[in-house]
Amino acid sequence: MVRRTALAASAAALALLATACGGSSDSDSSGSSDKAGDGKTAQADKTPSAAPAKALTADELEKAALTQADVKSGKVTTKVPAADDVAQDKVKADDEACAPLAYLQAGSYVGEPAATVKRSWLGDAQKPEAGAKPEDAMLAALNRAKVVATLASYEDGGAEQAMKELNTAATKCADGFSYAMGSDKVKIVKVATTDAPQGADEALAVTATMDAEGVKAPVKGVVVRKGATLAYFPAFNLASAASGKHFDFPAELVDAQLAKLK
Repeated sequence: MVRRTALAASAAALALLATACGGSSDSDSSGSSDKAGDGKTAQADKTPSAAPAKALTADELEKAALTQADVKSGKVTTKVPAADDVAQDKVKADDEACAPLAYLQAGSYVGEPAATVKRSWLGDAQKPEAGAKPEDAMLAALNRAKVVATLASYEDGGAEQAMKELNTAATKCADGFSYAMGSDKVKIVKVATTDAPQGADEALAVTATMDAEGVKAPVKGVVVRKGATLAYFPAFNLASAASGKHFDFPAELVDAQLAKLK
């Protein structure tokens, strides 16, 4: 049971996380379990192609992006509000080597894509147990994952380069890093590479541990590449920010997105 004091101490972190994962919303086949992975990127096909994959246009990305019909749970928002659309130049890592992870967690992207499109997803609300204490009822209400997914298509091998930078950052920044997002400061104390999802040309899954007002809270991220397109999935859970407990990454989002990028 989480004490009232723990909830109070995490109030500022909750507000920060709500901003980091897109503010208010209306909207693990991913393999992003908390078991430590081998640190390697999953690759479906290592055979070099004769020509680089073609970057998708903004219209093509829009057609490939998730809609409500593609998921079984939660709510997809197709017209992402401005608060959910964090510009890359608003995210500043203290260590430039860790910037790719900072972009991922902030809901942005790595490098200079030719086109991007975003979606917001909010998991279904959980009902508290009958007779639950107020603090437990509050945690139940907050126990829903939020994802601001970004599809980004790159020209001239930019997608492969972005994946390389993400993997390098996951290794170099394993002991933590800090970054600013606007006026907010985020402190990460650990980054663990976890089991990457299957079905992509490349994939990376990480679980970072954030210092949320003294509570060590997990935040997760998955990036998959299909051809010249990357799909970024940063995931946050406000109940986990208050309690520090594990939460399940919404794997269905990755599976559904990969199916549409074939």
